[in-house]
Amino acid sequence: MKLSTLVPNGSNCVRGMTLIEMLVAVGVGSLAVTVAMSLYLFGLRSVGAIGNYTEMDGRSQQAVDFMLREIRTADLVVDYKTDSSTTWLKVANTLGAAPVTNTFTWTAATGLLTWDKTDQATRTLLTGCENWSFVFYKRVADSNGVFYPTTDASACKLINMSWKCTRNNITRKMNTESIVTAEVVLRNKP
Repeated sequence: MKLSTLVPNGSNCVRGMTLIEMLVAVGVGSLAVTVAMSLYLFGLRSVGAIGNYTEMDGRSQQAVDFMLREIRTADLVVDYKTDSSTTWLKVANTLGAAPVTNTFTWTAATGLLTWDKTDQATRTLLTGCENWSFVFYKRVADSNGVFYPTTDASACKLINMSWKCTRNNITRKMNTESIVTAEVVLRNKP
């Protein structure tokens, strides 16, 4: 069998790729790999953000549940402190047989919001908490049902709290914030 019968037009040469064809192929391949890696990293960040949101929302909801339950049953704001490094709120329920005191503390250095309850171990409610603030409102609302802010803890009937938690998404804080605001009325306060 002759080689000329295998190659069209009877030529005896076998063609390879030219340098330009090779450069075009490498360029297109590199572009395809770059696009694939970009899509992979975008997907990885998206899944990480969804996981962060889910965790932060769950922890924030749990913290709100604990805090509101304890503050609602309180009849007294014992003490509080607000400054840039540490914020805490101490409420008490003195109506039962044994008084129960709850202290909620946020520390800027650690980013932790903790809960201390009489005769119980300290519990961490939130991690990665960038700030926690609260405002007291007066016991008696005006004729329109509007409560007015006060700094007098003894006149406090309503507390408005808010906090912001963040998480790193892969390598940096990006699209991973959870901001929560809650209002609670001290139901047992006369």
